[in-house]
Amino acid sequence: MADAVKKLGEAELEIMQVIWNSNSPVTSNFILKQLQDSRKWQLSTLMTSLARLADKGFVACDRSTGSNLYTALIPENQYKTGASKQFLEKLYHNSLRNMVAALYDDKALKESDVAQLRDFLDQLEAEQDDLNKQTREGNE
Repeated sequence: MADAVKKLGEAELEIMQVIWNSNSPVTSNFILKQLQDSRKWQLSTLMTSLARLADKGFVACDRSTGSNLYTALIPENQYKTGASKQFLEKLYHNSLRNMVAALYDDKALKESDVAQLRDFLDQLEAEQDDLNKQTREGNE
């Protein structure tokens, strides 16, 4: 995520999640309907938030069809990666180990979470070993 990308507020993140979860551009009424259980907004409130998201560079609005269609300009994974890095940097001095230790010490992580994390890291390591092996074989 580029440094120029700004942080999303809670409500903005909810809007972006609706847009990211859609396979095609969405209207403001579609977004409003998706958020009706969590947000009791008027359309004008949503439009203000969408304008702010456009100003921040998160969404584009296509007005050529007669109804405003919103699409994400920043992919979800790109935002999540950047936000996670910022979170880790600010709260844990860029140490994943410190974050996991804090969660574990506070009992926020269960043994099953730790086992799941260990399995995930083993899987990543195995995939990296396979890639390294393929690279070595390709260079021979």
